[in-house]
Amino acid sequence: MPTEQRVIASKPKIGAKSASSAVPSQSAAPAEEAEAKGGSKKKLLVVVLAVLLLGGGAGWYFLMGPGAGAEEAAEEHAPEPGEVLTIDSININLADGHYLRIGLALQMTADAAGHGEIQAAPALDHAIALYSGRPVTEVASPEGREALKAELLHRLEEPYHEGVMGLYFTEYVTQ
Repeated sequence: MPTEQRVIASKPKIGAKSASSAVPSQSAAPAEEAEAKGGSKKKLLVVVLAVLLLGGGAGWYFLMGPGAGAEEAAEEHAPEPGEVLTIDSININLADGHYLRIGLALQMTADAAGHGEIQAAPALDHAIALYSGRPVTEVASPEGREALKAELLHRLEEPYHEGVMGLYFTEYVTQ
């Protein structure tokens, strides 16, 4: 004769599922949930440790390692402003019969004065070479104007031995 096995449950807790609604295959579910919680705790611990190690490594790099003093070095090497060389306005021929009247001022570094008298001719030569023949739409647009200004400043680094730290337009008229 087969024996019947009965499970006697204790008094259910508030909010708990009743024993009658439990499916027999869910009896292993609490054990799996406990393992999943333990696994998520392990993952969280690994993530926290990784963040701490990365933060500690970055802190060491910027405070004691090769990155320490990078800001100080940049501040020490920042050029000191010197005199401003104002260059008379010139007319430059653009494409399709248009022209550009441009006046320049170069903000020199304090060290540039040590290279002797500063000549305007290289700046004018580079400006003429850069702007000549360009379409008026490129020269007149704010984006084109800033891009050409940056290019001219870059071109002036060599002839002035990196003594130019700023470029200003004192006149800029297109027709």
